[in-house]
Amino acid sequence: MLSGALQGNFLSIFSRLVQPDRILEIGTFTGYSALCLAKGLSTQGQLHTIELRGADATVAQQFFDRSPYSSQLFLHRGNALEIIPTLQHTWDLVFLDADKVSYIDYFNMVFSSLRPKGFILADNVFFHGQVFDKVLKGKNAKAVAAFNEFIKSRTDVEVMMLPLRDGLSLIHKK
Repeated sequence: MLSGALQGNFLSIFSRLVQPDRILEIGTFTGYSALCLAKGLSTQGQLHTIELRGADATVAQQFFDRSPYSSQLFLHRGNALEIIPTLQHTWDLVFLDADKVSYIDYFNMVFSSLRPKGFILADNVFFHGQVFDKVLKGKNAKAVAAFNEFIKSRTDVEVMMLPLRDGLSLIHKK
């Protein structure tokens, strides 16, 4: 579930290009991707990340506390569907990497708070190659395929699917 070095490097470079003031990450795991994204934060920037699993959040917080970005990282523990509405920020960059069945819900919850010309990066859009199967099996593969179609059908975004690791969609708000 870790982003890995290749994707981590991409996230770091992309964040440095965007130089965001506010990043939202949905799905922290152990904090690796958050630390990669934090490298591009503006001096006063903040990264808010949400993790459901308590043990993973504890590990991530330990890494955050030892990082040079510790004062800019805000870890929220709990269900993202409940936490997102409480975060009153305009996001420059959002990284989706949580439960796949909620990707469309997450997108809909954050899109109005995404600044014009802002970005959403959605991870695992190939879902282990299963989205390319003629017959989709499993709720996650079906959910990711539905998310991909949902994004493709929108006229208010531009999207590019990158064949990086397990697929990464770069979604640009028009």
